[in-house]
Amino acid sequence: MWRDIMKKVKLIYNPYSGENVILAKLDNVINIHQESGYTIVPYRIKRECGIEEAFADVKGGNYEYILIAGGDGTVDSVVNAMAKLGISLPIAILPVGTANDFAKFLGIPFDVNEACRKIINSSAVGVDLGSINDKYFVNVASTGLFTDVSQKTDINLKNTIGKLAYYLKGLEELPNFRPLKVKITSDEVNFEGNMYLMLVFNGQTAGNFSLANKASATDGKLDVIIFKAVPLYELIPLFIKILRGEHLDSEGVLYFKTEHIHIECDEGIVTDIDGERGPDFPLEVKCIKGGVKILGIN
Repeated sequence: MWRDIMKKVKLIYNPYSGENVILAKLDNVINIHQESGYTIVPYRIKRECGIEEAFADVKGGNYEYILIAGGDGTVDSVVNAMAKLGISLPIAILPVGTANDFAKFLGIPFDVNEACRKIINSSAVGVDLGSINDKYFVNVASTGLFTDVSQKTDINLKNTIGKLAYYLKGLEELPNFRPLKVKITSDEVNFEGNMYLMLVFNGQTAGNFSLANKASATDGKLDVIIFKAVPLYELIPLFIKILRGEHLDSEGVLYFKTEHIHIECDEGIVTDIDGERGPDFPLEVKCIKGGVKILGIN
């Protein structure tokens, strides 16, 4: 009879994320939930299958929330699948990936046990969501130099040496360093010129660097940061300012908040959303205020 009153939680976990941390923590996740009256129904992400398969039993399954164990890319994939399938359940995040920038921004504990307890004892909070053409992103959309480093980095290398794998791959991309011409249109700022890199943040950090340090999760705005194509000798002082969190007021940086931005570029470069390949240009990027409900952040 106790099984009839247990509340169900769908756990979607990525066994390839980070250093496979979640595999050693699964029993803890299940046990902590069971002690609080929840039963975990797990789904293991498989490389050969689409993430939509995880939701086969969700619509009519009376689930309380979707628990996601992985990094930013995993969270992004789940949120996009839920939107595509019309599923509006709250989500909760166990940050066990190589990059957990969005979870860090929201103040979610990196200890799995602590995160589970906080999730169970919280209420869902509406958090902003970014959209880019026909996709969604939780943390950052980017384009320009180095934005496809995560896409090119071997997953086994990421699991072995973590974030260092991104930095090593970035060094390989240095020969491609060049100015890129873009055209950007928004209600707040119009820009047409050369840049090196552009990031549109819903979150605050990328690669563990706090870049959009004025961002809010609930203001209905995206934080846009454009690193202009300045002379190379100006890049080292700019990098020092980034480390100090003083870069947003720099002459070589264009920073503003917006609800909607249009981006055009003919340079043959790709876009990235939370570490995964993004759509092709032109781009329509918008902020959906309160677009996703998240547990464990209050």
